[in-house]
Amino acid sequence: MKLSVVMPVFNEHETVLQVIEKVAAVPFDIEIIIVDDGSTDGTREILEKLDRNDTRAFFHEKNGGKGSAVRTGFQHVTGDYVLIQDADLEYTPDDYPVLLKPLIEGNADVVFGSRFQGGIHRCHLFWHYVVNKLLTLLSNMMTNLNLTDMETCFKAFKVDVVRKLHLKSNRFGIEPEMTAKVARMGCRIYEVPVSYYGRDYSEGKKINWKDGLSAIWSILRFNLFDRGI
Repeated sequence: MKLSVVMPVFNEHETVLQVIEKVAAVPFDIEIIIVDDGSTDGTREILEKLDRNDTRAFFHEKNGGKGSAVRTGFQHVTGDYVLIQDADLEYTPDDYPVLLKPLIEGNADVVFGSRFQGGIHRCHLFWHYVVNKLLTLLSNMMTNLNLTDMETCFKAFKVDVVRKLHLKSNRFGIEPEMTAKVARMGCRIYEVPVSYYGRDYSEGKKINWKDGLSAIWSILRFNLFDRGI
C-alpha cells in the first residue's frame, strides 16, 4: 500500500520542514508531493534545497490559492490512496492510521477527518466554528450527507476517485467542490474524529470571512449549477 500525501504550501517557512518530517515518520510507504503556491517568505528557497527520496516539490510562480495547489498535486500522485495535508501544524499526521483505516478495510472510497467528533482540539475562534457548522449544514442539505465537518483539510481518497475528479476551484472553495463531487459520484464517504491544533490569525491562519462567502457560492455552484464531476 502506497500513500500519496499532497501538501499545498503558501508562506509556511516556520513549519513546513516540521510537517514534512512528521509525515515521513508515519509507518506507511509514503510519497510527499509538495506544491508551493507562490510563497514569498523564503518557503520556496527551503523547498528548493530539499534532498529527500520520498519528496517531490512543484512550484507555482504566482499564488493561485489552495485549490490550485491541490489540483497540481493531484496530477502527480502515484499511490493507492491520496491524503491532503496542510503545511502548518493544525492537523497532525499521527491521525493518518485512523483516516486510512476505512479505506484500507475496503469500506470507504473517501474519508473526512472531523474536528468536531471528539478528537483533541484547541478551544478558540467561536465564530469560525459557527461559520464552519453553517457551511457544513448548507452543504449537507445539498448533498444529502450527514457530515459534521465539510470544511476539514483532512480528506483521504482512493486514487481512482482522485483521477475521476475534474476540480475547478482555486481557493478554499475546493473543499465544498470536492464534497459535492464525491457525493454526486456515489462514493462511500466515511467520517472519523481527528485532532485539531488550530492557529489564530496572529499565528498565520489565512482563511477569512471572504472565504466563507466564497464557500457559500461554491456550495450552490457545484450542487445546483455546475453539476459535472
